[in-house]
Amino acid sequence: MSELMEAVRAGRTAETLRLVKGMTAAERRASLPDLKELRKELRAVPPWEGRFEKIRPALHLAGAACHTGAAAAAAWLAASDLRWRQASAESLLRVLEDRDTGWLADVAHRLAQRPVSAQVPYALMAGLVSRSGCEVPVTDAYVVGWVRHVSVGDRGRRREGVADVLRREPNLATLVGGLFTLSDLSEVRWLLGEGPGSWQSALAALVQEGSLDREFLVDACAARLVRGGGPTDHRIFLPVLTGLALTREEERARIPDWTALSRDAVSPVAAHAQAVLTGLALEGYLTARHLAEVSEGLLFRSEKKLVRAQLVLLGKVLARDPGTAAELLPVVAQAFGHEDTQVQERALKLVERHLKVLDADEVREELAGAAQQLSPALRARAAAALGVVASGSEEVYEEVLPPAPEPFRLEPAPLTAEEVAEEMGALLASEGDVAAFERALDGLVRHAYQDPEALRRALVPVVANRWWATDEDRQWPRTDDMFSNSRYGLFSAQQGLELLLATLHGKVSTATLHAAVRKGPSEHECPHSGLARVFDARLREVAYRLRTEPMPMLLATPTWSTGLLEPAELVARLAEYRRLDARVCATDFAQALLRVRRDDRAAAEEAAGRARALGTPEGVRLARWLRGTNAALPEARRHTKGERILLELAELPELQDGFPQEFHRLGRPLSVFSNRWHCSHWNRATRRHWLAVLPERRELVAARLLHDLADTAVDDERGTGVLPLLAESGGAAGEAVHLCVAYGLGARHQEDRLAAVDALLVLAARGQLDAARLGADLGELVGRGAVKPQRLAESVRTAAATGANATIWELLRHALPVPLAGLVTARPEAAAVAARGLGDLMAVAAECAERSGARGEVPHLAEAAARGGSSRLVVQARRLRDALAEEVAA
Repeated sequence: MSELMEAVRAGRTAETLRLVKGMTAAERRASLPDLKELRKELRAVPPWEGRFEKIRPALHLAGAACHTGAAAAAAWLAASDLRWRQASAESLLRVLEDRDTGWLADVAHRLAQRPVSAQVPYALMAGLVSRSGCEVPVTDAYVVGWVRHVSVGDRGRRREGVADVLRREPNLATLVGGLFTLSDLSEVRWLLGEGPGSWQSALAALVQEGSLDREFLVDACAARLVRGGGPTDHRIFLPVLTGLALTREEERARIPDWTALSRDAVSPVAAHAQAVLTGLALEGYLTARHLAEVSEGLLFRSEKKLVRAQLVLLGKVLARDPGTAAELLPVVAQAFGHEDTQVQERALKLVERHLKVLDADEVREELAGAAQQLSPALRARAAAALGVVASGSEEVYEEVLPPAPEPFRLEPAPLTAEEVAEEMGALLASEGDVAAFERALDGLVRHAYQDPEALRRALVPVVANRWWATDEDRQWPRTDDMFSNSRYGLFSAQQGLELLLATLHGKVSTATLHAAVRKGPSEHECPHSGLARVFDARLREVAYRLRTEPMPMLLATPTWSTGLLEPAELVARLAEYRRLDARVCATDFAQALLRVRRDDRAAAEEAAGRARALGTPEGVRLARWLRGTNAALPEARRHTKGERILLELAELPELQDGFPQEFHRLGRPLSVFSNRWHCSHWNRATRRHWLAVLPERRELVAARLLHDLADTAVDDERGTGVLPLLAESGGAAGEAVHLCVAYGLGARHQEDRLAAVDALLVLAARGQLDAARLGADLGELVGRGAVKPQRLAESVRTAAATGANATIWELLRHALPVPLAGLVTARPEAAAVAARGLGDLMAVAAECAERSGARGEVPHLAEAAARGGSSRLVVQARRLRDALAEEVAA
């Protein structure tokens, strides 16, 4: 072993530095193979292994010195496996100091091009730049390192102020410019700070004293704000811009920037740009054409505050210069399409006020066309002002609902082992839907029965990197332990496929598989456990049969994407089992019974006769099952728990008699007091498979998911993606389904609310929505505080925008009485709390009532409309009252 390698392996960094400094270029190159071999050895050792820890800095230093190419040296310096313990920047700079400046500059720029996550020390990059005299590399890695250096110093703390450090920076303007072009501020946002002592105040001070050019910094701020970025980036750059206190001349020079920001920037930036443009407009620096261009963008924004402010500005300009009416009033009319009718009314008043100065007929025609976007009541008013006939006054409203998705037939099982392998790989990479899972599962079982060796060969690329396919001596936990019921919870669909593949490749012992089938799951009781237990038990028994007695096919593979199985197909599969003298898998057959379609009585009776003629126990059982009908839903009892409304279900003997033990929980009583604290069913993607356990009885599934759906509204959890599938499923849509949708409509996250809107529209399109029931549930949940009115308003507004105005009105007609009663009967302070967000809900109700031509009364609406003031709630209550009381034209 060479002297250098002895020093490196001993971790003597100082000696390593001395030795490489005395070596020739050829000697350094000759040492590289040994250094690379040592690095390869260390890759197999965890970085926290204490006895090897001191080797890494010495190896890092020696490798940097012995690479003669700039690219190779930079790659070694920034290597991820050497990042845990590196040589100090000072020692690295010393060992590289004898290289020429061009080489040093090349290495510096290559290191700076690395991503921020590579954690290249700033001191090393800056030292190489200083020694080479090259231009500063303005990359994310370099600028982020510089910001850290300025803010906290190399040793993690900084006693000087930011401004003092920046004054000594020789490349100040270049690096400050780099700060404004950073692609991601997440690494430095916390370092930049706010208020006195922050970067914002330091930059303003440097501009004031002349260390930074003012125009340069203003341009950099404006350019960054126009470019945009993360949702909170403006909190860094907008204070810099406002802190510079631009003069009116500086603001005039950047009118295109303010225009772009007012149209497209996040709300705080748009508000600042709007304020600047307002000042310029009122001082006469904006032409009518330019003001129209600015307003076109602003009036399309959703922020009501910005839209109202722009209408106020347009009103002032029109009052000062009536000659601009022909150019500005069509722009004002763009607000006719705003979702807030108060904004619509403001815009209409503005048009009415300045309409008399219009001479051009084409402008009046344009205004009349825009007025079609107004709410019905305002539309008639606009028609009177414009002297035209109000369109739509004699039209009969027709409800328009999006078409409900149609279930589709599953394709036959894959014909070749290669197709099975391809579909298995796709499912393991990204869990698919029920149809993809069941089809691939059936294909795996069929090919394992026909030619298991061919199937294993086809699966080689799929299983090569699975955790259970690695060396048994080094893996943890062991495969048998991972798939054992006694230590781990139930399976997701992907974990179930892992079990089957591991079984097929001999990685799970027969004893483990037999114990899993014999003992069953040992999970804690929770509302999901009945559904999860059935899904789990079937997969485990299929795995056991793969090892001991492969099956020719699965009986429970659905016919339809919803999980339904046509009775004729099940009879045909049982006939094939009899022909092959194959033994039926008990859990697979039980699942097939729960999936087989019984609502088509003619098809069920015909299939029952053929099933009994098979003469097998399974045929007789199927015939008896088909000749029965789905029992009535078990008795449900409402139970309130905090803000939530939950359901308890009585026993359902039909799902226990004649079914395996693993299925009995489906028919046992469901209590809201089931232990949820130890629930392991966190994988939301598995819920779609639970729906396929009982595809004709979605109420039973919905009741077991109700607590989870309530969490999306009450505790701001995620997870309403199952709701559209619940709406598409079969069976009665009763109390549980409607409560699930109600919670989803009030979910915290917009994506979750959109899923609930989809479910609502699917139920309505299928004729299964009980709007009165759902509305009453929503009213009670709003009254209890589980659903916030503003969230609900956003959901129903989205649903109504599809054309479902009558449906949403019917829902809100039954939802509003409870919160209105709380409003009019409560003490003033309690009434203020009850009113929060209720105005938005009333606005949607009024819009739907106007568009659908609804008439009638809503309890407590008159009292709310009679309240004093001009709050949004009172205005919209009066609007709804007037719409419902309007006389129907004879």
